Amino acid sequence: MYNSLFSRIVMIWKRELKNLTSRPLYMFGMVIAPLFSVFFFLTLMGEGLPSKLPIAVVDQDNSSVSRKLVRQLDAFKQTSVAMHSCNFSEARQAMQEGKVYGIYLIPKNMEKDILANRQPKVSFYLNNAYLVAGSLLYRDLKTISILGSAAVGREFRKAKGQSERQAMIDLQPISVDTHLLGNPVVDYSVYLCNTILPGIYGILIMLLTVYAMGCELKMKTSQSLLRISRGNLFVGVLSKMAPHALIYFIVITAIDVILYGYYHFPCKLGLFSMLMASYVYVMACMSMAIFFFGLFPVMRLSMSCASLVSVVSLSISGFTFPVTEMHYLLQTWANAFPLRHFFLIYVDQALSGLGFAYTWSSYLALVCFLFLPLLVMPRLKKIYKNFEYVP
Repeated sequence: MYNSLFSRIVMIWKRELKNLTSRPLYMFGMVIAPLFSVFFFLTLMGEGLPSKLPIAVVDQDNSSVSRKLVRQLDAFKQTSVAMHSCNFSEARQAMQEGKVYGIYLIPKNMEKDILANRQPKVSFYLNNAYLVAGSLLYRDLKTISILGSAAVGREFRKAKGQSERQAMIDLQPISVDTHLLGNPVVDYSVYLCNTILPGIYGILIMLLTVYAMGCELKMKTSQSLLRISRGNLFVGVLSKMAPHALIYFIVITAIDVILYGYYHFPCKLGLFSMLMASYVYVMACMSMAIFFFGLFPVMRLSMSCASLVSVVSLSISGFTFPVTEMHYLLQTWANAFPLRHFFLIYVDQALSGLGFAYTWSSYLALVCFLFLPLLVMPRLKKIYKNFEYVP
């Protein structure tokens, strides 16, 4: 009935398209959930960084210098002086209740100590249980303390007859020229979304691929797949998963266009370079999922393994914590995750603008994942042939 290879492939395509359209789960996992994730994360971090984080100021000096310092602090983008108090206990209670993320304590007689050439001590307290908020506030509070001290020192030196230039040389003998590469505006969307969104989609791809393979046993249609493919399960699986891959390619293309085309995230080699990396990443995730199902032909067990591996990859890929600082066993294990190699390609291509000569090893690693299904194909053929389904 199915004479030519092409006719068999077309028949399997039609069969799989019918499965895709008859189960709403596929539409939700392939299209709705990833696009919702894009909308959620890009909206959540639409401003790039949290802004106007509330702090409390305990001004025990209440002088013109301290009031000017507080006004300058409130003008910072990430900081908002939400509470003024002369009582430290009241400010500490507000921080314990979560109303403020930090306390800036200005001591008594600060202005007098400055004018008397003594060194007053300014203190600040931060709630580092909120890591991002604590880090940003630490930067602002430290900056305003240094700038305030420098401003007072400059006026003091000018009053003694020094020129503006000489006063600044005394205050800052070494000038620092800082260059932030890759993410110069310190945008958390650039830092996070370019890796976590493909990572989330990789989780969905692996789960849905295992589900699609397991449904052949659950619905008792595996022998039909073998019959149409004339016993060549490699052709059967490849043809079966082709419509899935096409949908994944379309969705990952839309995600990349949104990130690099609409939001103009850094992409020095252009959109096409990241599309190629995304396509290979999608195929690597699908191949790993088929491999897991071949190893553990119980749907719930293989889906658990696929979800565990894909979720762990978000932590071990290196975009939140450097892989080089992990235990040496974890450094080796990190290479077993497709997301790790996709992240390296993203850093080299999109952020650093390096060509294929620098990224070929990461591409090669992703291509190696494509051969994983071949290792379990004989076992999978035996399972499909004998209807060995375990619910």
